[in-house]
Amino acid sequence: MPIEIIDTHLHLVYLDRFSYPWLGDVPALNRDFTLETYRPQAEAAGITQAIHMEVDVAEADQMRETDFVTALGGPVVAAISSCRPERADFPAQLERLAANPKVRGLRRILHTSPDELSQAPLFTENLKRLAALQMSFDICVQARQLPLALRIARACPQVQFILDHCGVPNVKDRAFDPWRAHIAELAREPNLACKVSGIVAYADANWTADDLRPFVAHVIESFGWDRVVWGSDWPVCTLTADLGRWVAATRTIIAGESAERQAKLLNGNARRIYRLN
Repeated sequence: MPIEIIDTHLHLVYLDRFSYPWLGDVPALNRDFTLETYRPQAEAAGITQAIHMEVDVAEADQMRETDFVTALGGPVVAAISSCRPERADFPAQLERLAANPKVRGLRRILHTSPDELSQAPLFTENLKRLAALQMSFDICVQARQLPLALRIARACPQVQFILDHCGVPNVKDRAFDPWRAHIAELAREPNLACKVSGIVAYADANWTADDLRPFVAHVIESFGWDRVVWGSDWPVCTLTADLGRWVAATRTIIAGESAERQAKLLNGNARRIYRLN
């Protein structure tokens, strides 16, 4: 039996319910991607549970998105919600989100935001509030912004952070440097984990597991098997692959490791880091 997978990075898109301003620039993704579509693909790939990752909906829809996805049930067992830590009203937003028992963490999209947004004192002071609530924060930045992620993690040592998408390396052009050095430096922060997700979207459409392997291997070597989790980044992964192809590539890349190590990446660490137990 294949080792079960907890998908820590599932996006669901319901165009009839919410507004997604950014999708207008990505025609291939500008359509519905519902739980009904995801579920059979996930089951076939060995995914038993999923955490919904906020989809950068319009600000007016943020709370409604959280309420909707946490009521879906089925494989969706938890959610990472959108937030605005740069604002003075963040404490009130956090209080409402924390009242939902299925909200395990937060994310504020940073890779399309001005760099200074996440470096403002109010941003990190607000993020420090997550520690008392045992809520995590997913960091989504471009590879060039990894030093910003480092400063955030260091400023909030009691908060659990997860770096999304292996730090967004340029897989297509095999751009290992300076990404490689930044990942190694980030891994020295004990409150930071890394998500093996998203990288197929930054690869050529004809990628193979061997194209992805050195990036995944460096992340795991740097963070260790206890601080890595897996995510599909569905449906963004469909820009170059379907869900089954990405899962199969992951299993191929880690096939030589012990069952214990594979289980840590594929489900065990997710249970601990996102408090799914």
